[in-house]
Amino acid sequence: MEKFVLNNGLTVLVEAMPYLRSASIGVWVKAGSMLESPEENGLSHFMEHMAFKGTTKRSSRQIAEEMDAVGGHLNASTSKLCTNYYAKVIDEDLPMAADILADIVCNPSLDPVETDKERGVVLEEISMVEDSPEDVVYDLLSEAVFGTQSLGQTILGPADRIAAYTPDDLRAFRKRHYGPKNAVVAIAGNVQMDAVKELMEEKFGAWQGAEGEDFPKSIAIDEPRKLFRDKDTEQVHLCLSFRGSQMGSKEIYPMAVLNNVLGGGMSSRLFQRIREELGMAYSVYSGPSNYPGCGEFTIYAATSPKHAKTVLEQTDIEIQKLLENGMTEKEFTQAKAQLKGSFILGLESAYNRMSSLGHNQILLGKYIPPEETIAAIEKVTPDDVKAIAARIFGGPRAYAVVGRKAEKYIPYMK
Repeated sequence: MEKFVLNNGLTVLVEAMPYLRSASIGVWVKAGSMLESPEENGLSHFMEHMAFKGTTKRSSRQIAEEMDAVGGHLNASTSKLCTNYYAKVIDEDLPMAADILADIVCNPSLDPVETDKERGVVLEEISMVEDSPEDVVYDLLSEAVFGTQSLGQTILGPADRIAAYTPDDLRAFRKRHYGPKNAVVAIAGNVQMDAVKELMEEKFGAWQGAEGEDFPKSIAIDEPRKLFRDKDTEQVHLCLSFRGSQMGSKEIYPMAVLNNVLGGGMSSRLFQRIREELGMAYSVYSGPSNYPGCGEFTIYAATSPKHAKTVLEQTDIEIQKLLENGMTEKEFTQAKAQLKGSFILGLESAYNRMSSLGHNQILLGKYIPPEETIAAIEKVTPDDVKAIAARIFGGPRAYAVVGRKAEKYIPYMK
């Protein structure tokens, strides 16, 4: 892996994988819903959409046709923390992919007609989320965990604000967040370092713009909340969340082991008890989310109304058993092996390598060698996992429930 910085301040990370015939390239901008005020909620995601609607030299159709013509894949995503634009191509088409990415990130036209068209697309996406109870309950959980803090906002934003945003709003948002010193380019695949350096200077060297902003201070579950949404669904969708660990913390490794044991896979306790033994859920799992300065640990289950009480009770029983008795040696060994195996298999993908490079640099400001991650997993002890479980599950809780007459499940929530 090699890291260098262009004259304009843009950080570039490149990992050569000469045994491949492909390359993945991504541009990461530190612009997500956590950095939005309530008055601009949804602008990061709206801006991501508008990048594909035409630039100063390409129409939206030309962007699509150029990538399709070489069998490549061009896409983007917005999270609470950042926006990522990326392309996957065969190695010889990397210059073309870099040119398109630089164009859509640095030179979007933000045409008023295209803005109105894409506004309709984003509103349809919001409607699609509303039709997905699992998505709805997670948005509701964010509000329960973070309240009025920016992490409590949805990534898509409220429909009424999306309906009112103008190209000038998008330009003002770009002026604060889009610039080489607030972005990272990551590349992985069959590439030549010298050629990549020239390519990056050619495509991104003239980019100027914002230096970005710091993430606001946030607290997970500053006060316990139980939020509900009545929705005419066949199942009840349940989320239970605890305080987790902040991004970059050494606790994320024992927490990952804990997650694998409790609800992170098919052999986990929650999956085996609630799905396999009781047959009361198709989907039940747990997972941590890490943010700057804070984090959360969430358990999700979808079940029929007649089983919701039992599912909540069994979840608490499994948590209590972990706290009182810890893990078995088999569970501990298997959880660590699963983490290492999944991580190592992911290293086979140029896209995964690129994503890891960009994500760690834009959010943590550093490169984390694979060997360091594997060593950190290996270093986890049963006592580490026991300590993190006691801290997480001994702290405050937040609940979110979506379904018919959702509030009736309050008595079964601790």
